[in-house]
Amino acid sequence: MGTKAWTRGDGPLAPFAEGFRQWLVGRGYLPGAVKHHVLLMGQLNRWLTGQRLGVGDLTAARAVEFLGLLRGDGRKRTPTMASLAVLMEHLAALNVVPPDEPKKPSALDDLLVRYRRHLVEDRGLTASTVSRYEGFAGRFLAERGPRVGGGIGIEGLTAAEVNIFLLAATSRLVMGSAKREAADLRSFLRFLYVAGLLDVDLGRAMPPVAAWRGTDLLGTGLSASDVAALVDGCDLGTMSGRRDCAILTLLARLGLRSAEVARLRLGDVDWRAGEVLVRGKARRQDRLPLPVDVGEALVGYLRDGRPPTSYPNVILTVHAPLRPIHPCSITNVVYRACKRAGLPRVGGHQLRHALATEMLRRGSSLIEIGQVLRQSDVATTSGYAKVDRAALRAVAQAWPGASR
Repeated sequence: MGTKAWTRGDGPLAPFAEGFRQWLVGRGYLPGAVKHHVLLMGQLNRWLTGQRLGVGDLTAARAVEFLGLLRGDGRKRTPTMASLAVLMEHLAALNVVPPDEPKKPSALDDLLVRYRRHLVEDRGLTASTVSRYEGFAGRFLAERGPRVGGGIGIEGLTAAEVNIFLLAATSRLVMGSAKREAADLRSFLRFLYVAGLLDVDLGRAMPPVAAWRGTDLLGTGLSASDVAALVDGCDLGTMSGRRDCAILTLLARLGLRSAEVARLRLGDVDWRAGEVLVRGKARRQDRLPLPVDVGEALVGYLRDGRPPTSYPNVILTVHAPLRPIHPCSITNVVYRACKRAGLPRVGGHQLRHALATEMLRRGSSLIEIGQVLRQSDVATTSGYAKVDRAALRAVAQAWPGASR
């Protein structure tokens, strides 16, 4: 059945076909994908007509029934609910299909909603940190609830059980992951105490995860030439290449975190003043100078790589549906750049470390590096002093009994 044939005919979905096609185009779908979705809509239209059903009868259960019939025809490739979900989303936005029956929230759901509100409103944490803390709390309670006989999972929780959990975490995780899981648990336990759900603040009773401070060497992963190779490897003849060049340049030249690149908005770039507003951790906002090469990379992407949308974010996804990029996708951009340049795979944070190391090599002070990286604690920036081997040799003392 051709696309134009069914859209000009009868059927409950025919009046919505042209609007659906324009909606797909507006969300950045390529012509081939648009044709695929409209053809699938036509097949669903024919099935609804045969069943004498209207668009108001199209529920999720009937959509599953329709897809089951397609799979029963013996086709090699059949659409899934993910493909049909695009059409269902469009029809739901038009209020022409019945809404899904709302799921009644459980006591666990209510607790997690309260925890999320606490993290956002009381602590002012970023969206990524809130998601991490909330996800851990959900997993912790879902695992403990059945084990202790039901409930929401906090009943009878003791300090001894918390310590056993931490010991198990340190035995199965590397040190950094164990410390992060301990931080997730401590945050949740303190919330339970503040909310009056625990009589004792078990978060204060948690022992720290033992680790030697300062044993890791920051900034030793990438040299200045490696960073240049990552940026130069972007194909500026493609939309994705121009976007990736803008991302890598922001990471490498301004030392932004992946989440900060994802949060960057069009209005944050002050072209006349040559500044860029950075939305950092804990709702902190800083203004940084906009270097020429960063501005050129952004202009190249905004003019010839970024499709016109209503989103205020600078960096968008390449594939439809168009939306603001996620920090994890920015990490994948760095991974692909490493592969193109023939370098070991590193994350976006290593570009931040590389910037600090190069500034130190060129004679910048630790205070200046901390200002660029927007680090409020000097102790955090002082970790980069360990990689300045030339300066360390100048102040190193001779070992007793040995010649220097």
